[in-house]
Amino acid sequence: MSSLSVPSPLPLDTRRDVARDSSRSFVRDYADLFKVRVTAMVLLTVWCGAYLAAAPESAFSLNIVDALLGIALVAAGNFALNEVFERDVDGRMRRTCMRPLVTGRIATGYAAATAAIMIAGGAAYIGLTTNWLTAALTLLTSAAYLGAYTPLKKVTPLCTAIGAIPGAMPPVLGWTAVRGQIELPAIIVFLILFLWQFPHFHAIALLHREDYAKANVRMLPVVDASGNSTIRSILIFTLVLGAASFVPALTGMDGVAYSIAAFVLGSALLLASLRLWYAHTFRGFSNIKPQARRLFVATVLYLPALFAALLIGIRS
Repeated sequence: MSSLSVPSPLPLDTRRDVARDSSRSFVRDYADLFKVRVTAMVLLTVWCGAYLAAAPESAFSLNIVDALLGIALVAAGNFALNEVFERDVDGRMRRTCMRPLVTGRIATGYAAATAAIMIAGGAAYIGLTTNWLTAALTLLTSAAYLGAYTPLKKVTPLCTAIGAIPGAMPPVLGWTAVRGQIELPAIIVFLILFLWQFPHFHAIALLHREDYAKANVRMLPVVDASGNSTIRSILIFTLVLGAASFVPALTGMDGVAYSIAAFVLGSALLLASLRLWYAHTFRGFSNIKPQARRLFVATVLYLPALFAALLIGIRS
C-alpha cells in the first residue's frame, strides 16, 4: 500500500538552533537599522553634559533619565531615516551592502514610518518631561543631520564640517536638560567634540576611501587625489583640538589634574597624526592605511579618556 511521504520534523536541537539564529538575525537587523552602538555613544555624551551641568549634585535623576529616553528615540530614528535615504549608497559599498534595508529584510516604508514616529514622539516626550528648549535643540540637531549632512555627503567634502555640528550637540542637550539654558561650559564641550570629529572621520574615510569613491560619497580623502589636503586638515584640527582641550582649565571649569591628562592625550593624538603625515610624505597616499587605522584607534580612545578626566576633575 502506497502512502504519501511526510517529512519528519527537525530534531529538537536543530529547531532550537534555527529559532536562535532567526532571533539573532532579527535583533541584529534592528540593531543595525537603529545603529544601537552609535546611539549608545550619543547617550553617553548626553549624560556627560548632564553630569557637568548637575555638579556637584547627583547626575542620576528622573529628569535626566527622561531626557535620555527621549533623545535615544530621536537618535535611533535619525539613524534609521538616514539608512532609508542612503540605501542606494549603502548598496554600493562593501561595508554596508548587507544592511537590512539594502537586502530587503526590513521594508523601507515601514522603517521610514517607524523612524518618523520615533523622532516626533521622542521630541514631544523631551518637551513634556524635561523642557522645550532641549526638545527644540534635539529637533534642530535631527534636521541638520538629515537635511544638511546626509544630502551633502554626495555633493561636497564640506559635509564633514556640517555634520560635525549635530555630532557635537549631545553634551549641549544634556546640559540644557539639567539647566534649561545654554551656558559657557556647554559651548566649550561642544567645541571640543566638534574639533575631534575631523581627525576621527578623516581617518575613517582614509580607511574606506575606495568604498566611498565607489558610492560617490564626497569625503575629503575621496576628492583629494594627492592626500595633501586631508593630511593637512588632520594635523591642523588635531593641533587646534589640543589647544581647545585646555579651555576648561583656563576658564576655571577644571584644574591641574585635568590639564595634565589633556596634555598627555593631546600629545598621543598628535603623535598618531604625525606618523600618518610621515607615512604619507615618504611612502605615498596609497600606503598609509596602517597609520590611518592607528589614528582612528587613537581618536576612539582620546575622547572618552578626555571626558573622563573632565568629569572626574569637576567633581573633585
